[in-house]
Amino acid sequence: MMKIAIGSDPNAVEEKYRLIEFIKKSDLGEVTDFGSDDAIYANVAIEVAKQVSDKNFDRGILLCGTGLGMSIAANKVKGAYAALISDIYSAKRAVLSNNANIACVGAFTIGDKLREELIYAFLTNEFDEGSPSKEKVDAFVSYDMNR
Repeated sequence: MMKIAIGSDPNAVEEKYRLIEFIKKSDLGEVTDFGSDDAIYANVAIEVAKQVSDKNFDRGILLCGTGLGMSIAANKVKGAYAALISDIYSAKRAVLSNNANIACVGAFTIGDKLREELIYAFLTNEFDEGSPSKEKVDAFVSYDMNR
């Protein structure tokens, strides 16, 4: 079963709880909540990103008002590949083409049902190691690991 780390800033607490229930109800994985009380969203983003990067969790989900701040903060962690997702195609391609391991979504910019569909698409796709995107992903992973 997939292990999923989730966190948010205080602006996205209710949306985070709804996503946790959706993930459980949909049997998409085991969810661990890394909180939402810290107004400095970077602290939650970095903790979730470290947990995913260290392979303690398979995927991460981060929420804030727009998802932008969480995405920027999470991407500062070596081995964390956070994608801001706002449409189904991008949610799928984040994984299929870019091997993203963290999804970032907005609480103010996306409704509940779309957010659920985005997370479903993100969690039910896998990167294909034999895909034409492999060489591209290898390039940014190599840079990331050697910086």
